Order: sequence, then structure tokens, then C-alpha cells
Amino acid sequence: MSYDELSSQGCEKTESLLPPTPTSGTYKVKYHADDAQDFVLDVDRTPVDLTLIMPHYRALNQPIDHKMSMFVVNRFGSTKLKVCRNTSLSRFQLEVVSSSADVTIWIPSDFKGRIFYTGKAKFSSGFINRVMQNAHINDAFAGDYSDEDDVFVDTKGLVHFRMWDIHTGAPENSTRESLKRLFGCTRRTPAMVLDWDFLIED
Repeated sequence: MSYDELSSQGCEKTESLLPPTPTSGTYKVKYHADDAQDFVLDVDRTPVDLTLIMPHYRALNQPIDHKMSMFVVNRFGSTKLKVCRNTSLSRFQLEVVSSSADVTIWIPSDFKGRIFYTGKAKFSSGFINRVMQNAHINDAFAGDYSDEDDVFVDTKGLVHFRMWDIHTGAPENSTRESLKRLFGCTRRTPAMVLDWDFLIED
């Protein structure tokens, strides 16, 4: 099955019953039995900076194998999304679509599943240290992954993957994670583009 076939399942434009969603701040994602997605955001040029909190419980009538489904379209504005959870039982599927803007996603440190992206990507040290070993990145979609997470990003811009630390309940500490990697405190990974921007940030 191709990415286009898989990512389009349940993503057709329908009359949504979901409440209006913000473009910044914190949003608690809830199960919506009557919608194809549990969270939908569709904007043109508005910068998006959202923290998406996964539920720590299974809602009434929610199927045991249901993945919290999130669909974000931001055609020309930058997108920053933090996916947060305190239990790996809350599996999710996140799809982000943009024309040419940059996308930054913080992935939970207990992530296990598939990540597919188009364009160029950068991976933070925290992502490499904690997420990379459990992620199938741009692999062929074969087999049953119903009990794992899914992330799809389609943009011509830069895709930046970072790590959300489920133990501290906060984004990765860039300095600490980079030092771990620099001094070989984590397992080796294939060569890839690292993000050292934190060294020059104000």
C-alpha cells in the first residue's frame, strides 16, 4: 500500500462535527465517534504553534484499537506541533500537509511506529537518542501496524523532528541530549542531518 493510499484513508473532506480548533496554545484531543478524525485544523497562512495532548484514558464506546487521528493543513504558514502523552496506550496518527512551509514536530519519547515525510528533514539529538531506534522512517508500508503510531508529513519545506520527553513532560533539553550524543552515551545511528541550532540561539 502506498503512502497516498494509506494517508487518504478517512481524510476526505466531510461535514465535520468537531468544535473550532485554535492555532496556538494547548489542545486536549478527544475521541469523536462521528468524525473521520479526532482533531482537524485547516488554515492557509496562519502560523500554527500547538501542543496536542493525547487522552490518558479510553473514552466510552472508543474501540480498543483506535488511534487518535489528527489532520493538520497549513498551506503557506509555518507549523509547530508538540504531541504529548503520559501513556503509550494512547496510540495516534498525525498527518500534516503544507505547500512549501516548514514543519516542526515534537514526537513522544516512547514513540513506536512509522514516520513518513517528503522533502528534506532534520533530526534533533533528542529524537535520535530516544525515538529513532523505534521508528520506521520512510519504509514501505507493509505489515500490520495497528498497535503502533503513525506520522505523515507532506511539504516541500523543511521537516524538523524533535523529541517530547514523557518523563519530564516537556520538550527535550537540547544541550543535554546533544552532549549525550557527542560523548557517545547513546547508541550509534546512521549519519544524518543533526540540528545544532540551539548553540547559536539567544
